[in-house]
Formats: sequence, structure tokens, C-alpha cells
Amino acid sequence: QVQLVESGGGLVQAGGSLRLSCAASGSPVSINLIGWYRQAPGKERELVATISSVGPPNYADSVKGRFTIFRDNFKKTLYLQMNSLKSEDTARYYCLARAIPTSYWGQGTQVTVSS
Repeated sequence: QVQLVESGGGLVQAGGSLRLSCAASGSPVSINLIGWYRQAPGKERELVATISSVGPPNYADSVKGRFTIFRDNFKKTLYLQMNSLKSEDTARYYCLARAIPTSYWGQGTQVTVSS
């Protein structure tokens, strides 16, 4: 019923920037956009950043100071601004949303950083 579509990934040189987007659609009710996760081949999916309406965003230590999460609730879109990219940031990035009691994942968008 709910669809999340990530976009904005690609190939970028180390030190460069990308902005990821996650657009939510297909639901008659408001969807709570939670945050971004990433997964490299053969590794577990890990938290990158989360956002809420009751406090400041949370970031993984590895991206703190380089990434910024923000959302447009009217457009039902979640963003991740990624600056000073490193080769270690190479992964598939996934958007997470929730409409209690169900959580939803997008299909992911690939980010590859060359050194």
C-alpha cells in the first residue's frame, strides 16, 4: 500500500557531495519518515541518520559533521545531504518509514565513492 522510492545516488569522487531523496506515496494516511540506513555487500544494514519531531536528529558517529538529514512533511519526502564523501560511505542507502504498526523500506539507491 505504501511505496518509498529513493533517488539521488551515483558515482562520486572522494570529497564530493550527493543529496539523496526518499519520496513516500500510496497511503491515505500520514507516513512518519524515520531515517536512512545503508548496507555494503556482505555486511549488515546500519543506521546512518534518524529524524523526529520531538528532538534533534541522530547520526552515526561515522557520518556526524558530514551528513545532514531533513524532511519535507508536506511533500512526504526525506532527504540526506552527504558532504565530504569517503570511500567508506560506499553502500546502498535505504529509507525507513513507519505507519504504526507497520514499518516500510524503500528499494535503496546506490552510492559509490571513488578515491
